[in-house]
Amino acid sequence: MTFTMKVGFRGIAPTSSSLKSRPHVLDSLYVAKFPNTTVLCPPKLRLQAKTIRASLSATMATGVTSVQEALPPALTSTSDPPSIFDGKTRLYISYTCPFAQRAWIARNCKGLEEKIELVPINLQDRPSWYKEKVYPPNKVPSLEHNNEVKGESLDLIRYIDSNFEGPSLFPEDPAKREFAEELFTYTDSFSKPVISFFKGEGTEAAAGAAFDYIETALSKFEDGPFFLGQFSLVDIAYAPFIDRFQHFALDVKKYDITAGRPKLAAWIEEMNKNEGFNKTRRDPKELVEIYKKRFSPQP
Repeated sequence: MTFTMKVGFRGIAPTSSSLKSRPHVLDSLYVAKFPNTTVLCPPKLRLQAKTIRASLSATMATGVTSVQEALPPALTSTSDPPSIFDGKTRLYISYTCPFAQRAWIARNCKGLEEKIELVPINLQDRPSWYKEKVYPPNKVPSLEHNNEVKGESLDLIRYIDSNFEGPSLFPEDPAKREFAEELFTYTDSFSKPVISFFKGEGTEAAAGAAFDYIETALSKFEDGPFFLGQFSLVDIAYAPFIDRFQHFALDVKKYDITAGRPKLAAWIEEMNKNEGFNKTRRDPKELVEIYKKRFSPQP
């Protein structure tokens, strides 16, 4: 990833002799060092340089830029299929599916918007060709790559991280990798009591215990606010679900999942700064309405 910063100067560049005769000018200048170059600049430019450097550091940490992607419309039963197995890499998703969102976030955080084409599917009116020609299980997400189609969200985020360029989203530290496997395994166990609580079948205490587990997990490593300290695939695995659970719990159940859980609150705050994640998010009101329909008693 290459960044270019253009700097313009006004006036006459000071010479060494003029600076010696005007020490107050030298004191007010900041030495900015670049490869093979040293530039004297005023404090205002120094502040701007610090701001740019902080912005670039945040961007490089997640592997994304602020360029907004134009999202294609979801394909329905009347839509023609793409040119399947033509050499392009495609990620089949639903804009409202948390499992598909995992793979979408991983794609964005690797900076692969131009390498992996999004193909959104309308799950309420899904095209027959998706099951017949693309992915027989008829679920999302799925990834078309190298003339094969792979599925299962947790498998796909690992595959995307391992088989494409971009910043690594999985640590080398053996202790962190071992804990990551534990957290991947826990994802279903985490969701079940929370969803049961939302349906009115389970208790608030059981749901609270699931969020307490998350709070404890976020306390294990101290080198950052994320599950493994630094941002990783584990955060991607949990983010779509915690995002939905937070809004629905507060809006419908009047239950604040962050109350008494400062680590979880800090994690949510940090995730809300992640551009790769934010590009995949829907309006919270839309997500709450989807859950209301899903969890309402059936006649």
